[in-house]
Amino acid sequence: MMYVALRMLLGDRAKYFGLIFGLTFASLVLTQQSAVFLGLMTRTFGAITDTGVADIWVMDPKVQYIDDIKPMSDTALLRVRGIEGVDWAVPLYKSLLKARLENGNFQSVNVFGLDDATLAGGPHTMLEGRVEDLRMSDAVIVDSVGAQGKLAKPPSKPGGKPTPLHVGDSLELNDRRAVVVGICKVSRTFQSQPVLYTTYSRATTFAPHERKMLSFILVKAKPGIAEADLCARIRERTGLEAYEKETFIEKTMGYFMKYTGIPINFGTAVALGFVVGVAIVAQLFYSFTLENLRYFATLKAMGASNFRLLRMILLQALLVGATGYGIGVGLASLFGYSFRDTELAFRLPWQLLLGSAGAVMVICALSAALSLLKVVRLEPAVVFKA
Repeated sequence: MMYVALRMLLGDRAKYFGLIFGLTFASLVLTQQSAVFLGLMTRTFGAITDTGVADIWVMDPKVQYIDDIKPMSDTALLRVRGIEGVDWAVPLYKSLLKARLENGNFQSVNVFGLDDATLAGGPHTMLEGRVEDLRMSDAVIVDSVGAQGKLAKPPSKPGGKPTPLHVGDSLELNDRRAVVVGICKVSRTFQSQPVLYTTYSRATTFAPHERKMLSFILVKAKPGIAEADLCARIRERTGLEAYEKETFIEKTMGYFMKYTGIPINFGTAVALGFVVGVAIVAQLFYSFTLENLRYFATLKAMGASNFRLLRMILLQALLVGATGYGIGVGLASLFGYSFRDTELAFRLPWQLLLGSAGAVMVICALSAALSLLKVVRLEPAVVFKA
């Protein structure tokens, strides 16, 4: 019977390829749009994951996400260091500053000021130079994407290619010279601005002078100290807010989910892909079942049970579903791989693949439901009608 079901499905090539196309389209839209959405959400907390040495982030209680900077007094660092259970605590400066390039143009850059003594929170992957080179005079480290893109030198000839920023080149930040001593690789940020690392004391000279300059405090808990308990202790004794790294990531993502139109925009595209997939596949599958109704009636007259006929339809739905899903996910993966070195945000974890597979299964189930109902109610005598 299963062989007969496959022959029935493959016998009508036009409808078979139509079913495959509908499911491929639905799978492609669901997977591709969801992957871009996850990529964007990942970029919102890229700076947190790159600063991987700290267990706890301490900040002003009014901070809503990583880029919402509310500067603190430098004395806050000493208060945090004096709390029982803190192994070490270091300052972190973060701000969006204007960099003057060699051609006189200005470019906004994300500047991170690291603790002068430990350089904790610096980049993990260095392509050129070392993190320790930040202790040199006027030193900064630039991320590779920014060095090759927005901070690159203009072409020497019209129509030529820009020259990437290299070690030894210089910039100006707040009329102060900044010498590139290293090129690093970091996670893309939501703002898509170049990233610069320097020391904390130097960052405060690059930035316009303010009474409060401390953006965050990075804290490491002593061995055996629960991070959640230490966060509560910091809040109680300093009046500042303290989050575990994962909690701060969730808070940052929650802000963008709640206060931006990103979820609605991508959710609409995903929902549209799902609805269109259901409409196309349901119509074609029902039409396919109606055209083969006489054959189902014949099998029923020969003694085939409703359960066996239902298994035949489910097998047909499973085959077109698996084929369409495989092609759609393959195209989505190829799309993401093709744009891997661009500004496109694309993240395709295995959980998303399972989710899109579940969505395609739902589309197949909804599409097969009408056909199942028609076959169950089918009278075998229809085969004898003229």
